[in-house]
Amino acid sequence: MQLEIRNYYEVLLLELLSDEGLLDELPADYLADLCCITLNQLPVRYIRHLVDTYFFEDYNELQQMKDEIQTALEKSRAFLKKNSN
Repeated sequence: MQLEIRNYYEVLLLELLSDEGLLDELPADYLADLCCITLNQLPVRYIRHLVDTYFFEDYNELQQMKDEIQTALEKSRAFLKKNSN
């Protein structure tokens, strides 16, 4: 049996990276590292269907999650920059 579950933070992170144009701009290996380091700083929130999150989601909670992602992403970029040499 294959389960259709995802971490909602992954979905939101990829949306943010796409909105900022980083998915097309950054090399794939760097993006993979960036995503892993960023997601390791965040809690996990599993979902089955993305449409369910839109229906039950609280705006303030979503904004808090996006803020957490942005903060983690900034830390991850600084970490990768510092350790890339």
